[in-house]
Amino acid sequence: MSHGLGRLVRLLLVPVMTVALSSTARSQDSVHLKMGNPSKAKPDETKKSNFLMVKREYALSYNDDLGTPNWVSWQLTADHLGMAGRKPFRPDPDLPSSFDRITPTDYTGSGFDRGHMCPHSDRAKDSRSSAATFVMTNMVPQSPNNNQKAWNQLEIYCRELVKSGKVCYIIAGPQGRGGTGRNGFKVTTPDGNVVVPNKTWKVIMVLDEDVDDPSTITEDAEIRLIAVIMPNDQSVGQDWSQFRTSVKDVERLTRLKFFDKVPAAVINPLKGQEDDVPIPSPEPVHHPND
Repeated sequence: MSHGLGRLVRLLLVPVMTVALSSTARSQDSVHLKMGNPSKAKPDETKKSNFLMVKREYALSYNDDLGTPNWVSWQLTADHLGMAGRKPFRPDPDLPSSFDRITPTDYTGSGFDRGHMCPHSDRAKDSRSSAATFVMTNMVPQSPNNNQKAWNQLEIYCRELVKSGKVCYIIAGPQGRGGTGRNGFKVTTPDGNVVVPNKTWKVIMVLDEDVDDPSTITEDAEIRLIAVIMPNDQSVGQDWSQFRTSVKDVERLTRLKFFDKVPAAVINPLKGQEDDVPIPSPEPVHHPND
């Protein structure tokens, strides 16, 4: 190879490497991945079943085969709350062109809600934040009772925690294939583009005070872990607490690893425990149908 040609190749490679490195840096710096990346997802377009997307409002691993996220992760504090209104559902403009684009109409006639993983009300501080939760990469086909009852009640409970001064790190997602909605049992939405999960799950780390570096958390820290696994069917009622389980059980179900940036000696014993803090009786609230 001539010196001139070699120099040209190096010049062409530098921008590509810079983009890749900066993208990785943004991923590592995201507050929504501070406690860990459950599936070690990367922003690599060739990994279409575990593609990392890092947004200002949350981070997620997208699965092009399912048409849903594998998981969505976000930090929740009182600063994220507000009164911004709901926005129209829309395809995610940040999804690479090589991926199938799920649209709101893919759910039409399915009998399932367009179920937010990171909920609108967790990002209602301003219009932009609210709108970011309405992209279809943040949606899972949820049975109406799952979405509008216990799942919604747990979302409300988390917002009450941060209003009282707590900080929450939340990860949620779907699992399995086949759920029961308004129109009975379905494995996919009518056009076959989106897989209906069998269950939905959520894990939550509750801190009294936030930390800059989770590796510095000690055994003296006040950490509460909440985990739930809910059936994606119409049997679900208002009481989310009956679905409590351990984070370890969710890890077994999903084959994901949660909160692994916290020292193992601190977090692993907590993962095996089921939260037993008394929960107030749920008060039914109006929830949009999707």
